[in-house]
Amino acid sequence: MNRRTPALALAALAVVVSSAGAAQASPTPKPTPTTAKPTPTPTQSDGTLQILTYRGYAEYGGTSPKVNWTGTFEKATGCRIARLDQVQTPGEMATRLRERAYDVVSAGPGLAGSLIADKQVLPIELAKVDGYAELGKSLRDLTTSGGKVYGVPYLWGAHEYLYDASRIKAPAMDQVFASPKAALRDDPLTIADAALAAGKSGGPFSLTEAELDKAMEMLGRQDERVYWDDPLDVVTGFATGRLDFAQATPYLRLLLQTAGKPVKTVPSARSTGWVDSWMLGASGANLDCAYRWLSWTASADTQRAAAAWAGLAPANDKACKGKARRVCEAYGVGKKSRLDRIAFAVRPPGDCRPQERECTDYDTWEDRWTDLVS
Repeated sequence: MNRRTPALALAALAVVVSSAGAAQASPTPKPTPTTAKPTPTPTQSDGTLQILTYRGYAEYGGTSPKVNWTGTFEKATGCRIARLDQVQTPGEMATRLRERAYDVVSAGPGLAGSLIADKQVLPIELAKVDGYAELGKSLRDLTTSGGKVYGVPYLWGAHEYLYDASRIKAPAMDQVFASPKAALRDDPLTIADAALAAGKSGGPFSLTEAELDKAMEMLGRQDERVYWDDPLDVVTGFATGRLDFAQATPYLRLLLQTAGKPVKTVPSARSTGWVDSWMLGASGANLDCAYRWLSWTASADTQRAAAAWAGLAPANDKACKGKARRVCEAYGVGKKSRLDRIAFAVRPPGDCRPQERECTDYDTWEDRWTDLVS
């Protein structure tokens, strides 16, 4: 999944408001640099950290001087962050991991599964992670493999399909994929959404060849369709009338509705989602500070700030107060009925076992997706 900080999302919102004649768009803030500067003056510490994460997940004051969580962590723990690399996509993160070793990494489902299989991350000793038990159990289970825990859930998101209610009346999911005026995330895991729309009853990330073919048939080929990796494409698409439908998140819907755009959610019994978790790099060079980082990111205070800033739901329900309240409400945090309808992503073939049936793997999904969007 692609990430974008709320500072930039608010700039996108300003575009919508301006296009509707409600206000003048404010200047677009500068994006967070790919590599953040380490702390200029080392604190008294026995260890340092090398961190790889998504933009907006470990702010150091580069986008806003008021948002400097890494500085707070250093003061609280005595650990110094020597390197903080930030990326936008899982592909960029995989490239960075091939180039150098990191002490902690925030990974989504597709990449996390690969890191575990390739032994690029270490099992986590839960006794060393304060607050782990406060994280949602269903989210914790997603980074458990072979009876070992490999991730500490941090933020999660869910998909929904928006439509322009001023032009479309009571649409069904098949209309979304049939429309040329639709925007879908440029991600192979979007195939799982199509599988659900095509009638998949089990886990949408465990598909046989026939089920994959059915999902690709549902997606079809629309030359005018938008495949987006920047939420601004969705915002401006609805603002200009270019889009009738779009795959989005509850937070993006909230931004559009706040801007006065008449978007609603296409009814669907099930949807897909994802969880980003912090993982320990396999080098194990600075485990003491790495575990301090895992405990710090599991806390309600840290996740509250991150959820409000990134526009994603916290894994710790206790974070849903103050500035994170609206985000939590948009995602339905703490509502079991809402979470039960979300199929959280795992790296295909998911829980499909060869002895049960023939499964398609993630490489196959990537190939089919590339053929679709190229």
